[in-house]
Amino acid sequence: MSNQNSLLDKKKLHFIGIGGISMSGLAEIIFNKGYKVTGSDMKHSLTTDHLEEIGIPVYYGHNATNIEEDVDLIIYTAAIHEDNPEIQEAKARGIELMTRSVFLGLLMHHFEYPICVSGTHGKTTTTSMLSHALLAANLDPTISVGGILKAINGNIRIGHSKYFLTEACEYCDSFLDFFPRVGIILNIEEDHLDYFKDIHQIRTSFQKFSMKIPQNGFLAVNGEIEDLDTFLAPITCKVETFGLEDTNNWVAKNIAYNEKACANFDVYYNGEFIKHIYLNVPGKHNILNSLSVCAVCHHPGLDLDVLNTGLTDFSGANQRFEIKGTMDGVTIVDDYAHHPTEIAATLEVANNYPHNNLYVVFQPHTYTRTRAFLNDFAKVLSKAQNVIVTDIYAAREKNPGDISSNDIVNLMKKSGKKTLYMSEFNDIASYLKENTSSGDLVITMGAGNVNQIASILLDSK
Repeated sequence: MSNQNSLLDKKKLHFIGIGGISMSGLAEIIFNKGYKVTGSDMKHSLTTDHLEEIGIPVYYGHNATNIEEDVDLIIYTAAIHEDNPEIQEAKARGIELMTRSVFLGLLMHHFEYPICVSGTHGKTTTTSMLSHALLAANLDPTISVGGILKAINGNIRIGHSKYFLTEACEYCDSFLDFFPRVGIILNIEEDHLDYFKDIHQIRTSFQKFSMKIPQNGFLAVNGEIEDLDTFLAPITCKVETFGLEDTNNWVAKNIAYNEKACANFDVYYNGEFIKHIYLNVPGKHNILNSLSVCAVCHHPGLDLDVLNTGLTDFSGANQRFEIKGTMDGVTIVDDYAHHPTEIAATLEVANNYPHNNLYVVFQPHTYTRTRAFLNDFAKVLSKAQNVIVTDIYAAREKNPGDISSNDIVNLMKKSGKKTLYMSEFNDIASYLKENTSSGDLVITMGAGNVNQIASILLDSK
């Protein structure tokens, strides 16, 4: 399937792993365009319950019998392997197979104005922030975001306009299957080193992504990216930079923070004052995220007063310094940070957030990332007062046996930092209940299931 009309002759689509945050959204979008859709997943969830409620049949467990007789296209994620019985059944019957990223790219052809948010960090937050701006402007966008966004009561919004907004993930070069009209590059750093060889390969992939934007399109790019002129040399669309230095097109000046570490600042465009912006999300990184949103909204001529309303209304994405509640006066926060740069940004927010003592519970995400950034994890976590490290969340990987969370703990101890390794979530929750006091701040941190600890703490109040 290589042309933009290649979905039009398909009648029934089956999604393997339909309960995933992205797959469920894509299934719902195409279902609302009139296609017949089925799916399968390993277990029930709120997401699969929702899909069934709107009329999409979901099978539980992966079996050849899940592929109904009239299915003519199967979409699957990178987590689905060749030996999956549904994949095997599709091959036996000659049913077309397509990866999630290729399908999402083809779906973009159904919209005149696809907007793709890329970057090593900040994609979900910025996509959510931009969603608020587009909604405030009454543009009726279709939205697919990699988290739960309260403004759309989930991770998907079905719109009826030319605007389609989604995240563009670099892992496995997925975003090279996309067809953006407008793009954002928030940052480019080392990550996903189980796929990428080095930072040069990562930069090359982001460059290829940028080159997919047509000449009449638009790219907003972080002006702090190293050797930016070389990076931008082959890109033919209009480009504007954002950052804190005057050399950028979009600049934030006169920055101030409130008692919750949320910034307000003056926005300048090409040296001219545009607007004073108030954010309702904490941290310096969100200033940069919001500048990229300003650039993307300004390009088609959106009212910046409306943009300001959208930015002010945005109070954060799920698991991004998300305040889960309080326990005996202790504030419990959950955060998705799983890369050293993200951890540093979260700790910077925490330092500006009112608290007495800070407790961080960190769950490393994947063995390859833990090995690649072992020293960086130890260094950045040492900036927190009290750190508990729990077991590595394997995600898509198998345990190689030569890396563990204790390696982070031992490095921190060598530098004189007191830290703990604890495996069981219930034990961690008990430790926190015994050692924290009113006014303290607890952050559960990671991209796995460490957020369950917040639930344990709050349910035990």
